[in-house]
Amino acid sequence: MKRVSKPVFFIVAILILALSYFAIFGYSTQYGDVKTTVIKGVNDIRWGIDIKGGVEATFKPAGDVDATDEEMEAAKAVIETRLVSSNITDYELYADSASDRIIVRFPWKEDEKNFDPEKAIEEISATAQLTFRPGNSYATTERDAKGAMVYKTPTGETEEILMDGSNVQKAQPMIDNSEGVSKYVVSLELKDASKFAEITKNYLNKTVSIWMDDIMLSAPTVQTEIKDGKASITGNFTMSEATDLANKINAGALPFKLETVGFGTISPTLGSSSLMAMAYAGIAAVILIAILMIVIYRLPGFIATITLIGQVGLMLASVSGFFPVFSSFTMTLPGIAGLILSIGMGVDANIITAERIKEELRSGKTIDTAIAKGSKSSFSAIFDGNVTSIIVALILLLVFGPTNILSIIFGQSTTGTIYAFGYTLLMGIIANFIMGVFASRLMLKSISGFKIFRKKFLYGGVGK
Repeated sequence: MKRVSKPVFFIVAILILALSYFAIFGYSTQYGDVKTTVIKGVNDIRWGIDIKGGVEATFKPAGDVDATDEEMEAAKAVIETRLVSSNITDYELYADSASDRIIVRFPWKEDEKNFDPEKAIEEISATAQLTFRPGNSYATTERDAKGAMVYKTPTGETEEILMDGSNVQKAQPMIDNSEGVSKYVVSLELKDASKFAEITKNYLNKTVSIWMDDIMLSAPTVQTEIKDGKASITGNFTMSEATDLANKINAGALPFKLETVGFGTISPTLGSSSLMAMAYAGIAAVILIAILMIVIYRLPGFIATITLIGQVGLMLASVSGFFPVFSSFTMTLPGIAGLILSIGMGVDANIITAERIKEELRSGKTIDTAIAKGSKSSFSAIFDGNVTSIIVALILLLVFGPTNILSIIFGQSTTGTIYAFGYTLLMGIIANFIMGVFASRLMLKSISGFKIFRKKFLYGGVGK
C-alpha cells in the first residue's frame, strides 16, 4: 500500500470539522443593528409549506371568460412575477387549463410578524401592467427562487413609458434559422404597427426594455426600424426561457382579470417544536451510531464518525445556500427523508469497508495490506449501490423537476414534493462519496503510519 503522509489525517479532520461547524452554525457579523450573514447555516435553511405552513388560493378568469391554454399560462406567469416581486420565492404554482383554475401556495414570510396573507393574495392577482421603456436603468436587484438575477424599479430615462401591453397582439417562442444556426427567439406581434414603427425609428441601435409592473423582463436593442408590427426578441434563449418570456409578455395583454374563488391557510405538518424535537433526535441518533461504530470497529469506526459528521455538514450546506454558487433549497418533509436515507447509506459504506479490513486481518494480512485490499474490495459494492441510487435520484429530478414530465399522470402537486426527495438524496450520495469513501480512506491510510496505531486490535483484528 502506498503510504499517505502522517499530517494528512489532521489536515483532513480539521477541514471536515471546520466545514461541519460553519455549515451548522454559519457565520455572521454585527455592526450596530445591522447583521450581515457571511456564511449561511442551519438557521438560514428555507422551510417548505409542509413544515412551516402558509397560504393557499385559487384563481379563475373573472366573468364567464373561457380562457385558452396560452392565456392560462400567461396568467400563471403574472402571478409568478408578482410572487418574486413580493420577495416570496418558496411557492408552489399550478395552472389547471381544463377547469380554468390557477392554484398558488406559499409559506408565511420570514421577515414579517404581521404578514397579511389576504392582502398578498390581492396583490399577486392584480391586473399586470406591461410597459415598453427607453434604456434599462433600474434601482434594485435581487435573486429569484432559481438564483437568477431580478432587476427592479425603473429609474432615470427608463421611467418614461413608450408603449403599454394593450398594443401587444401576441408573443410566442419560435425557432429562427435565418443565420444558418437554429436559435430560440420570442416572436412579437403588435396591434398598432405605426406606433411601434415610430418607437423603433427613434430608438434605433438603442435599448428598449420590457417591464411587468416594476420588474424588467428583457432589455433588447433595436436593430432595425420595424414597420409591419412584427418583431422578434433575440438572445441566448433556451426553449424554456423563450416560452417564459413570451408568457410574461402575453400576460400584459390578457383580455380578463383574475378573481379569487378560494382562499385559506395551510397548517404545518410540523411546528417549530416538532422540528426541534426532530433535530434533537437526529443528534442523539448520530451519537449512538458513533458509539457503536467505535466500539465495534475501533479506529476505522472513529474515523467513520468524523466523516459521518462531515457528510451531515456537507448535506446541510447543499440546502442552506452555504456555497454562493448554489441558491438555497427549500427543505420539505420528503427532503428530510432523503437526507436520513443518505446518512444510512453513508454508515453502510463505512461498515462495509471496516468489515473487509477485519476479514483481511483475520486471514493473516499485515495492517497496510489489509487496509489496501479491504478498501479495494469494498469499493465495488459501495459504488454499485450508490450509483443505483444516483440513477434513481436523477430520474426523480428530471421527471418531477421543472420539466414536469409525469404531471399528467400524477398531478402537478406531486412534482415539487418528489423533486425535493430526489435532490436531497442526490446531494447525500455525493457527500457520502466525498466523506465516507475518499476522505475516510485517506485518513485511515494516514493514521496507520503512526507507530502507536500499528496494532491489529485497533482495526478489528486479533493479536497485537
